[in-house]
Amino acid sequence: MNNVALEVKNLSVEFNVRGKITKAVSNVSWHVNKGETLAIVGESGSGKSVSALSILKLIPDPPGKITSGSINFQGANIVESSDREIRDIRGKKISMIFQEPMTSLNPLMTIGKQISEVLERHYNLSKKESYEKAKKILDLVQIPDSKRWLNGYPHEMSGGMRQRVMIAMALVCEPTILIADEPTTALDVTIQAQILDLIKKLQMDIGMSVVFITHDMGVVAEIADRVIVMLRGEKVEEGTVSEIFHNPKHPYTKALLSVVPKLGSMKGRPLPAKFSNIDVKRAEGDDVVSTKKNELINVKDNVKKTDPPILEVENLTTRFYIKSGFGFKKGKVHAVEGVGLSLQEGETLGIVGESGCGKSTLGKSIVRLVEPTSGKIKIRGKEIISLSKNEMFSIRKDVQIVFQDPYSSLNPRLTAGKIVSEGMRLHKVCKEEELQERLIKIFERVGLSEFQINNYPHEFSGGQRQRIGIARALSLSPKIIIADEAVSALDVSIQAQVVNLMMELQEEYGLSYLFISHDMAVIERVCHRVAVMYLGEIVELGSRGQVFENPQHPYTKKLMKAVPVADPNLRKRELNIMTDEIPSALKPMSYEPEKVDLIKIEEGHFIKPYL
Repeated sequence: MNNVALEVKNLSVEFNVRGKITKAVSNVSWHVNKGETLAIVGESGSGKSVSALSILKLIPDPPGKITSGSINFQGANIVESSDREIRDIRGKKISMIFQEPMTSLNPLMTIGKQISEVLERHYNLSKKESYEKAKKILDLVQIPDSKRWLNGYPHEMSGGMRQRVMIAMALVCEPTILIADEPTTALDVTIQAQILDLIKKLQMDIGMSVVFITHDMGVVAEIADRVIVMLRGEKVEEGTVSEIFHNPKHPYTKALLSVVPKLGSMKGRPLPAKFSNIDVKRAEGDDVVSTKKNELINVKDNVKKTDPPILEVENLTTRFYIKSGFGFKKGKVHAVEGVGLSLQEGETLGIVGESGCGKSTLGKSIVRLVEPTSGKIKIRGKEIISLSKNEMFSIRKDVQIVFQDPYSSLNPRLTAGKIVSEGMRLHKVCKEEELQERLIKIFERVGLSEFQINNYPHEFSGGQRQRIGIARALSLSPKIIIADEAVSALDVSIQAQVVNLMMELQEEYGLSYLFISHDMAVIERVCHRVAVMYLGEIVELGSRGQVFENPQHPYTKKLMKAVPVADPNLRKRELNIMTDEIPSALKPMSYEPEKVDLIKIEEGHFIKPYL
């Protein structure tokens, strides 16, 4: 036991909400060794984060309470520690990286002030000394021009930079243990790779132990030494990373691994493929049902090639002007620049790229939720950019969007039924007396019950809310659905359900999807063709096989290389700490990009020329 850095023994945590007792963690025991990375995995509601917060006594009391167990660290039981004792441990001996850096950093304080505040809390340092140490830690986490960023604010940074600041704040006191709670969930694959490599490097440099909490099995395979699998507050399996991935014992672990999309699993397959044995009616908190290996079920080839295609985009450009405090234009953001693409009936075209590349703006521009600067958009051969708002009303019936966040995209004051039926009433798709019957059929088709029609959004899980979003889109019988990161916020098994559901709906109704995502493995699984975006432009376009099995553009290759593979045997053996991020799309007013056409590599495969 001399090698044990932290031991959690028989830990139980419960919450009392309006007299209803919920057991979040039940009699859980585990430990992390010195210098080891322990991954705690499981889906939403499994108790992962509650276990982590308990270590630092951050459970809000009330309504939360540690009801039993011990947390042993350096000869003391943290559960029994006084407030003064725990304040001495937090940040100094045990630090934590939280999931969302934008909400965890104070927007009103400079980066330097926030880091030095941690130092001033634990050490008797002068302002000059604390700022010097803050600069050193920013250098350590690979933030370029660290001196300048000491006086910068969180909103001026990218997501990857903010997450590195969170890591810097967690490491500035050189803690014995680092708790990382979903630190890469909201990050693009290249920034995620940077953060994982950085944590591994820092671990080697200062010898700390890491407790890494995540639902991303690819990340687990990349970083963990041992793994704990949790389900509904209980530990159901524990083992080395190799044992968990290659010889899982518990049905839940087997099922969890079976629904993880793996990059490269579609090699040689011409069509998208569904996950096997997935129950679309399962909600978060239920057991994952698939216990088979990652089997693939091909979808029917329902793509109908027509001339003109159902959607055609030509030289689409969307720019935003940035104004000074006096109202003068001082620059412009080239969000989408000269994009051309087409979409056939029954086809899924994937749009991939990192945050800031223009994916979402492209989707919104196509339906004119954002007004394009120039270009052409044709739906069924009809040009729509010149149409008035009244003329666009009927077009929007054919083109619907499913948004990323199922929490903010639904009106909390309306029932699920009213959310879904609102569009049907506006577009008069059926008589009022037929509406309820139509509503029931739509709810059942997306895996929801008619008894849930009168429920409000807060009464649904995240996966169920996303199904409501899909039901809302389906209610108007559209021809095209733009799925803007529609599955990125979901647990892997819920993600598999929604992906399967979307494929089934495509087969049933002949839907065409513009599938926007930064998840390369999901894109590979669901798409017929793929477009890769960088700084507002398409840099590579081709069939799924062409882009994934034979990428030609350096940026596409970079994306592929950054994706963590859910197999510890394929873990990167060498650290490749990158600090580069996507350059800003903000340009001076005088800037006008050179028009460069894509060049043909082979039939259907195009790339943007590069130096």
